[in-house]
Amino acid sequence: MLSEALEKARAYEEKYSVFIKDEDRPAFHLSPRIGWMNDPNGFSLFRGQYHLFYQYHPYSTQWGPMHWGHVVSADMLRWTYLPAAMAPDQAYDQNGCFSGSALELPDGRQLLLYTGVRERRREDGTLKAAQTQCLAVGDGLNYEKHPLNPVLDEKDVPAGFSHHDFRDPKMYRRPDGGYACVVGDRTDDGSGAILLYESDDGESWHYVTILDRSYNEYGKMWECPDFFALDGQQVLLTSPQDMSQVGLEFHNGNGTVCCIGAYDDALKRFHRQRVQAIDYGIDFYAPQTLLTADGRRVMIAWMQNWDTAVAYPAGTKWFGQMTLPRELHVRDGRLIQTPIRELDALHGRRVAYENVPVGEESNLKGIYGRVLDMTITLRSQPSKPYELFRLKFAKGSQHYSDLVYDARTSILRISRTHSGCTRDFVHERECFVRDRGGELKLRLVLDRFSAEVFVNDGEQALSMTIYTPMTANGISFEARGAALMDVEKYDIIV
Repeated sequence: MLSEALEKARAYEEKYSVFIKDEDRPAFHLSPRIGWMNDPNGFSLFRGQYHLFYQYHPYSTQWGPMHWGHVVSADMLRWTYLPAAMAPDQAYDQNGCFSGSALELPDGRQLLLYTGVRERRREDGTLKAAQTQCLAVGDGLNYEKHPLNPVLDEKDVPAGFSHHDFRDPKMYRRPDGGYACVVGDRTDDGSGAILLYESDDGESWHYVTILDRSYNEYGKMWECPDFFALDGQQVLLTSPQDMSQVGLEFHNGNGTVCCIGAYDDALKRFHRQRVQAIDYGIDFYAPQTLLTADGRRVMIAWMQNWDTAVAYPAGTKWFGQMTLPRELHVRDGRLIQTPIRELDALHGRRVAYENVPVGEESNLKGIYGRVLDMTITLRSQPSKPYELFRLKFAKGSQHYSDLVYDARTSILRISRTHSGCTRDFVHERECFVRDRGGELKLRLVLDRFSAEVFVNDGEQALSMTIYTPMTANGISFEARGAALMDVEKYDIIV
C-alpha cells in the first residue's frame, strides 16, 4: 500500500510536470520530472530494461526532504518517467530517503538499498541526523519498505567511525552469489573512508572491513562510493567533500576521486595503486555505475556541483541533470571515459571537413547547433607548430562558452565566463593533457544546457552546465600558429 506522502508526491508530479515543455528540457540528458534532482541512485538493469532513480524534491527547484524519482529506458538516453518510487514516510527515514543502489533478486523482484535519515535533538539542543541503511523491494514500479528496517545502523559502524555520516550504499554481487555493498563514512580524524558490508541473502548485512580511507589527503566525508572490477584492475569511485586543490588534478570543494588498484577477495583487502580525478570540468558529482547485459561498465553522474546549485534561470520548473552515460575502461593505469555507443544511433545529419587550416577566428558552413556530437582532430602544420587553439560554442552576439588549449604547456581550459550567468562563482577549470606530439582530439557533446568534452579518446572528461539562450548556437575556431583540423559533426535526433 502506498503511503500518504508517496501518493502526494505522485499526484503532484503528475499534475504539474505537464507544464514543462520538451523544448525547455535537455534533449537527451535526464532532468527531473519536476522540481529538484541530485545524485543518481539505483542505476541498474532490471527485467531487461535500464532503471535509474535519483535524489528528488518534486515540490521545488531547491534541495528538500529527499524522495526517489524514477525513470526507465532501453538505451540509457531516451528515458520514460515512472511515478516516484519512495518518499520519506517512515520514522527511520522521515527526514529523507538518501542515496543508494538497486539490483535484481533471484525471485525476479528489485531490491533497493538506501540511506534513511532521521534528525535527533541532542542534549545541547542542536539537531543531528542519524543515518541508517534501509531496504525496499518491488516490481519495478511500486516498492515496499522492509519490515526489518533499518538493516544497518549505529551498532554496525566500527569504532572510530561516524553514524551521523554513514550513507550511500552501493550494492554488487559477490563471486559466490552473495551480496556486498560499500558505504561512505567519516573517520575519527575527520576524513573520509569507505566501509565494506556483506550479506548472503540481501536482507541480513554485517560489517567486514575498512576498504579504504583518506587520512586527510583526499578531502573529508567520502560520499557515493562505487566498487568494481574493470580490465583486470579494481576501481573505487567516491565523491569527497571539502577537498583542497592539488595542482590541476583536484580542485577545492566537493570533488571526485578514482582509486585504481587490486583487490584480494579472500582477505577483503583493496590495495590502492593510483589516484586521479574522475571529471576535470565544473559540474560533476556522485557518479554511479552499472554492468550492462553485454558486459560494459557504464557510469552516470549528477552534472552539477553544490557550490553552483543556486544558478538557474528564473521561473524554471526543474533543476539538475545527469551526465551522458559513459563507457569506462582502464588503459595505461588511467580511467578512460567515452560516450556510450548507443549515442551513435541518435546521429542525424553529418557535416565533415578534413585538413582545414586554422588561423584567425572563423566558422565552417554547417558547423553550428546546441544539440550535437562533434569530434575535432587538431595537429600542427609542418611549417610551424601551433601554440594555442580556441573553440567557441553556444555562441551568439553576446554569449559564448569556450575551450582553449595551450600547446606550449599542454593545458586545456573550459570556460563559461561569457555564457550569460550572472552569479560570481567558478566558471573555469583547467587540466593537463598528455602531449601527443601536437595532436589533440576533442569530442564535444552539446545538449541545450550542457557541454561534455572527451579528450584524446577519453583520457580526460570535462563537464559543464550552461544556460545560454538557445539562439546562441554558433561555433567558431581559432589558432595561434599553423594548425590543421579535421571536423566531424552530427546533429542529435531524439
